Amino acid sequence: MKSKKHHKGFVLCGLNCLTIIYFPLLLPLACSQSDFDLRMQRVRKVLKEVPLIDGHNDLPWNIRKFLQNQLKDFRFAGDLRGIKPWSTSAWSHTDLRRLKEGMVSAQFWSAYAPCSSQYLDAVQLTIEQIDLIRRLVNMHPQHMTIVTTASGIEESHKSGKLASLIGVEGGHAIGTSLSVLRIFYQLGARYLTLTHTCNTPWADCCKVDEPGRVPHIGGLSKFGKSVVQEMNRLGMIVDLSHVSVPSMLDALSSSKAPVIFSHSSAHAICNSSRNVPDHVLKRIAINGGLVMVAFYPHFVSCSENANLRDVVAHINHIRDVAGIDHVGIGAGYDGVNLVPKGLEDVSKYPYLFAALLESDRWTEEDIAKVAGRNLIRVFKEVEEVRDDMELQGIQPLEESIPPEDVMGRSYCRYQGPRT
Repeated sequence: MKSKKHHKGFVLCGLNCLTIIYFPLLLPLACSQSDFDLRMQRVRKVLKEVPLIDGHNDLPWNIRKFLQNQLKDFRFAGDLRGIKPWSTSAWSHTDLRRLKEGMVSAQFWSAYAPCSSQYLDAVQLTIEQIDLIRRLVNMHPQHMTIVTTASGIEESHKSGKLASLIGVEGGHAIGTSLSVLRIFYQLGARYLTLTHTCNTPWADCCKVDEPGRVPHIGGLSKFGKSVVQEMNRLGMIVDLSHVSVPSMLDALSSSKAPVIFSHSSAHAICNSSRNVPDHVLKRIAINGGLVMVAFYPHFVSCSENANLRDVVAHINHIRDVAGIDHVGIGAGYDGVNLVPKGLEDVSKYPYLFAALLESDRWTEEDIAKVAGRNLIRVFKEVEEVRDDMELQGIQPLEESIPPEDVMGRSYCRYQGPRT
């Protein structure tokens, strides 16, 4: 019996050299695949050591929209891609299974009330959304835990649970009341987005920066600056996504602590009013704050179509202008009906970091900062400012209610019997 003759040759990227001779076109593909696998291994190693923190997810509002906040039949631990109404909605990108696949360790859940609720029931709606987030987490104690501190994120990461943090989206939610702001903090909210897409009586939103629009205030009013100061005292992160550029600058001038943009991108690449211009990025670096890059195509490519590379371009630009210590991730999943190709849902974060590692300028330490270390640093510095203000004996700002306040409510001065 004839023995089979084996061709001698070296192996490159998993292919015998003779294979390369006969099939030269396969070499780039094979090498590319091997390089991708190596980068993904590096990413997974980093994310096992460092918590991946996303700054903004709108799942709670979808639960209100689809299920009227009823959680009894909500199968969050399952694959929602096969469960209606989630499976048929372009707005659905999140479930526990995909969060685990995406190696997400901490998520800021948005407690959102629409601008249409301003002057009406915004406070009540926001409380209901905070309650929803807490109930959702409590239904999955083996997978999730409510977290209110920077150290809590690190501890939760070590235990393998998803740290769930609450961010209130839209300053109209506090009803022009520092008392409500303080109560939100006590309920677990750890950032407040100063506006949504509507002006409040004390802050201009991003819409006023658009052509033909007229500023309402020209930034933050005196009360708006008081909101920032009270947030510093509480240890609550100031979030500037959605606000106008003058409001950004006023908040940066007023805040003693670092601020964040929980879900915004770079204005120099896409000139959406929701993005951060370069001169503000430079101020963010001085402030010590953070821009958490959003994935919505209209903020990324200024169109309905975007891909993973477009998001990489925003991260690189913010790094170039503000520095590696001032960029993070705030995708905005479940609050958008369009997503970039390659970043279709919360399972895809590792692919983004693997794409960053294609460039020699990115190291594993850099990836660790963008993934979570930057946000943890900001959070700890916010807590340090709170502690310093407490040591100085700084008291809560007094609530001052005029006979008729900015919401048009009348306050009775009647001094007779209350029967």
